[in-house]
Order: sequence, then structure tokens, then C-alpha cells
Amino acid sequence: MPLKPSQIQAILTAKREDFEAFNQKALMLLEKYCEALDELSQWPLGKLQKELSQQSGEIGARSLETCEGSSHCVIASNLNWQSREQSIAWVRDRLTGISTFAVDGSQIFPGKDVSIPVALVQIGWFENPHLERGDYDKDIELDVMTPSDLRVRNSSEPADRRVNFRRFEMETQRLVRYIEEHSDRQDCLVFFDGSLVGTFAEAFDAEFREEYVKCFLHLLDASKTHRVPLVGFIDTTYARDLTVMLQHLFELPDSSAIHDAQLLNRFMEWGDRTPFFQCDRTGILRYYGDQRDQIAFCYLKTTRDSYPARIEMPLWLYEAGLADRVMDWIRGEVIIGSGYPYVIETADQTAVLQADDRQAFFRILQDWSEKEEITLRLSRKMISKKRRR
Repeated sequence: MPLKPSQIQAILTAKREDFEAFNQKALMLLEKYCEALDELSQWPLGKLQKELSQQSGEIGARSLETCEGSSHCVIASNLNWQSREQSIAWVRDRLTGISTFAVDGSQIFPGKDVSIPVALVQIGWFENPHLERGDYDKDIELDVMTPSDLRVRNSSEPADRRVNFRRFEMETQRLVRYIEEHSDRQDCLVFFDGSLVGTFAEAFDAEFREEYVKCFLHLLDASKTHRVPLVGFIDTTYARDLTVMLQHLFELPDSSAIHDAQLLNRFMEWGDRTPFFQCDRTGILRYYGDQRDQIAFCYLKTTRDSYPARIEMPLWLYEAGLADRVMDWIRGEVIIGSGYPYVIETADQTAVLQADDRQAFFRILQDWSEKEEITLRLSRKMISKKRRR
């Protein structure tokens, strides 16, 4: 049966006080953190670094740039245009001749519709050199995962985790290959769609965690070795590195409900960014070896009506004095994509597998298995769908 809106509304009304109490407590804590952020923006860099050096354990973030003189640790971009044409002209000035590159992936998981465990992984990439003649590179790469790859005994065993990892592995391998092909080229920018701090892998067992970390380290090492700019773009982030830092510095109450983007949002206009910080977490970073303290981050306001995005980059990129240039390249991509990097968006569109692709894959698989005399059965449900379509 469908939901009954009247019952839901009645329950919400009866429990209104619970929601209001939670909201009021969160707002009071948020104000305390905002006051601390304002006080922090008046500290010279030397004082901030000294105070942080006296803290022990995980402190969330260590300062790389001064917050002094900024309002609530926000560096204004002062980028305002009267028309879309003016903003595009600014983008053209910054991005012409700069190649941006991104990869995304998609997959068809193994399931009960096929008697043999099999999966399909597809990655797609997009490179935009931002030249007047409009050249670009867009392509895909596939892998079919066999029962051996999936390490399952029958099609009823869950194998999604191995499929997801294979997709991630293929994505990072393609990014690394691009970096190696553009060694010592600082007229290009590689986008990683997500955080370079693989916190999600903490939930996995040791085998998977180690494999994910290897991928991250391969990517970070490639960027540093070949001196090719790399950024992690996180559009929706609940990271709390700055919040944890403020909690330590000002002895604030712990509040897991407050995250960095929420804290900063009210003080930022489009194009504004925070100073850069060095990520200081325990968790997954303790497995990063000599890269554990080599990730810098800031927050960038990319749309007027949503929280700022988190931007991460290898520390070498900041230390080489390239951060401001790279931030303008990111702003340019966001303008082209109307709030989201166009290069990532296009890579996603290139990689995605549609329902028709799923049907085509199983049709090819069935034809091949018959030719090779390999026993493969499709479920009655799938056969029925094929007849109807």
C-alpha cells in the first residue's frame, strides 16, 4: 500500500519538540564554532602554527596559509560579472590551452538472472584541451569479470564489493596513465572525482583496505613524481577537519552534527575559498606511509545556493606555488559546468551504462557462450523481458 501522508504528518506534529530541541542545540553549538572561526581569522600564521604544534593526537588540520585578515577564514575572490558572456571570457583567459582530464566508471553487477557469475565494468574518460578548434578526447575501456575474478562459487554469492573495487582500480589506473603520458606538463589538470583521503575504505577488511590504499598511493606518487597537477573534487562533503581543529584550539564541545562546509557556508560568496590546510587525520591515513601528511585541502564556493565544495591536492602542488593557478582552473571548469566541473560531468556521461547496454551485454554473453559451447542459462524473467523488448 502507498504511504499515508496524514499519518506521517500527525506523527511529525506529535514529535515536533524533539526536532526543535535538536535544532536549537545544534544552532547554539554552530554559533560557538562560528565565533571561534572569527577569532582564528585574527591570528597570525606563526601563532596558529605554534598553537597547533602544542596539540596532540588527531587535530584535523594544520595551517599552511594565514587566516589573518580574512573574514571567518574566507579569502574573497571578488569575481563578479554582469553576464554569462563576461564569465566565459574570464574562463577563456584562464583555461585556453590548459588540458583538463577526468575519469568515471559504471558497472553491471553479477546477479541471479545468469547462471554463471559474471560482471561488466566500464570506465569513460574525457580530456578537454580548451582550444578554439574544439578538439577533445573521449573514450571508454571495458573489463568482463569472470567467476575467478569475482572469487565466488555461484551466482547467489554477493560479489558487488569486488566489482566496485575493479571499477575504482580501472579509474585510478587510467588517471595514472594520463599523468605518466604528460610528465612534467603543468599545463594540464587531472580531476579525481572524490576525496584523496579514502576514509570509506576503513570499513573494509584488511585485504580490500590495502588494495584501495595502493590505488590512492599510486595516484599520489604519480602526480608527485611526474609533477602533474592533481585535485580531488568533493561536491558534497561532510568532512570535519576544520571543525576538529577549532574544537582543539578553543576547547569547544564536541559536535558531530557540525561539518566544515556547513560552518563556512554563510561567510562565502561564489568563487571564495578558504586558506589551504594540511589534512591531519588518523584513520585511513595511517596506512598512507610517507604520503600520510601530504594532502592539502581548502573549501571553494562553487554555487550560490549550496554548501562549498572541498578541494584536495597533493602537498607538492601547494609548495610549488601552483595552488592559486589551479584554483582558477577549477573555477573555470565550474563555470562551464554551471556549478559542477564540466570535465567530470562529461566523463560520467561517457561512462554510464544504460538499461539497453545491460540487455546488449547479456545478449552478447549468451551468443558467445553458445558458440563456445559453455553452459549458460538466463532466468525466465530475463528471457521474458528480452521477448517483450
